[in-house]
Amino acid sequence: MALLRFRYPLTLPLSSLSSSSPAHGWRRFRCAAGNQDLFSVDAKKLVLEVKEKLEREHPNLPVGKNGRDDEDMILWFLKDRKFSVEEAVVKLTKAIKWHEDFGVSDLCEESVKSVNGTGKAYVHDFLDNNGRPVLVVVASKHFPAVGNTTKQEPIEDEKLCVYLIETALNKLPPGTEEILGIFDLRGFRVENGDVQFLKFLMDVFYYYYPRRLGQVLFVDAPFVFQPIWQLVKPLMRSYASLVRFCDMETVRKEYFTESTVPADFKD
Repeated sequence: MALLRFRYPLTLPLSSLSSSSPAHGWRRFRCAAGNQDLFSVDAKKLVLEVKEKLEREHPNLPVGKNGRDDEDMILWFLKDRKFSVEEAVVKLTKAIKWHEDFGVSDLCEESVKSVNGTGKAYVHDFLDNNGRPVLVVVASKHFPAVGNTTKQEPIEDEKLCVYLIETALNKLPPGTEEILGIFDLRGFRVENGDVQFLKFLMDVFYYYYPRRLGQVLFVDAPFVFQPIWQLVKPLMRSYASLVRFCDMETVRKEYFTESTVPADFKD
């Protein structure tokens, strides 16, 4: 079992610390071999501390899945915030409110049926070679509605986006915490560009599904995509470092087997 030590020494008992104490920035954690799961003798105490704080300070927040008493969600946001109770509460409060306002729990296949039928995005049936669920975006099939009601409305695209993220996360096998995003940029044209939607997508991953995106592949990006990338890159924040520009052959050989590669990427 590998051992990870955070920046402050383990000297004070948890009961002697306030939630605002800098010592909440450390804990000693055991890292299970072969995956990224972090465990700690203090983890349960921190989860309970966050849960009690949310109940006390934000009693109107919903409960249940993606609610203020969802211990799995609380633990994940604690990990994201390096086990700082205060920071986790702030980010959780925003995320829980967003889940409720956006109606995430009401999203289903039927609610996104019309836009899902365009084939612009889907969750692949198979995992990649690293055991990650795969979310594929076919950029050439995306036509944002800009002063044209016959094109796809932003809210419908956003609902499809969140529905597919939820679907991909539900496919996570034990020990896997991240998904792979593939943007198929073959045939991309200027009219397919949608900076606002990409901003929404990055905000969703950054604020509401942190650390769930393991890597992003931009496949066969044409020259016309470069100006879009220059606009989008700053919006991606730390996720920009996860982007890899590659070709279809790389996707086939490095990320899938012959039997698991998405049909669109076969010879």
